[in-house]
Amino acid sequence: MAILKYNDRVYGQIKIEEPIIIELIKTRALQRLKGVDQAGYFEPYFPGSRHSRFEHSLGDWWLLKKFGASLEEQIAGLIHDVSHSVFSHCIDYILDEGSEQNHTYQDNIFKQYISQTEIPIILKKYGFSPEYIIDESNFPLQEKELPDLCADRLDYSLRGLIIYKEVTMEDVKKILNNLIIIDNHWVFNNKKTAEQYAWLFLILNRKYYSGIQTAVMFRTTADYLKYALTKKYISYPDLYTTDDYVLDKINKHLSQDKELVRLWQRMNKGNSYKNDKNNYEAHVFCKSRVVDPFIKQNHKIIRLSEIKPKWREIVKQEIKPKEYFLKFID
Repeated sequence: MAILKYNDRVYGQIKIEEPIIIELIKTRALQRLKGVDQAGYFEPYFPGSRHSRFEHSLGDWWLLKKFGASLEEQIAGLIHDVSHSVFSHCIDYILDEGSEQNHTYQDNIFKQYISQTEIPIILKKYGFSPEYIIDESNFPLQEKELPDLCADRLDYSLRGLIIYKEVTMEDVKKILNNLIIIDNHWVFNNKKTAEQYAWLFLILNRKYYSGIQTAVMFRTTADYLKYALTKKYISYPDLYTTDDYVLDKINKHLSQDKELVRLWQRMNKGNSYKNDKNNYEAHVFCKSRVVDPFIKQNHKIIRLSEIKPKWREIVKQEIKPKEYFLKFID
């Protein structure tokens, strides 16, 4: 029996034995995600923070397997991000069909995109229904609406906490060791760990997911890519290759296009902007995320906000998209 070993920067060495999981990992659709950054284009803002959608996809699968999810749900977790374009959610700031407030473009095209890959053939080969697997409503451990926890949200947050150096590996182990599954909900065993994780997630949101530097990154990267599309330096299919491929293809034109140079410099400066509602050129929204985890207490399942009224107010405010008024200093 074939075994695939993978060294994950958060969970350590992972042994992959299920034939369908191994075959899916080897598909072009999954392998492409190695070249798609999870955050977009964060290097000028947070050096050393690059991590791929591929890493996250395998981490998502591993969490589902570790906590006893069905093989169908593990598959759903593994493939859930294959429809991401280059630079991930930057696509929502490029195409009219995208949503700055909700980042839904990738979800909206998921079923259509999957149908054009080798994934449905592999699913049928192993006796699974593609239609069932790609319907996220069938898999409550994998995907839930905010502010609930789900495998997707857990992995990208734990991964981010490690990569952005907000916690140690011991902190991550503590969080995972205090999680259990009850009635298809991720539940913490104790209030202290639940509250710690919720505050850490809040830090991630304010500093990385929806902070002003993220708004600048989304806007400037999207402007660069959108201009390149307009000039036909790249085409729509190029958006479904890899970050480096697209940048290399566009950057060949820098020597003869002053506007492209201006947008490239703006995209890479990272700190040449002001946020001024009275004097701006780009009105930008960022999707905002917050969690309100479940806790097992006295044989009952309750939310953190039921114990901490302050958290209820934080959830109410933090779940609203963040809004910025950017003026760039070229």
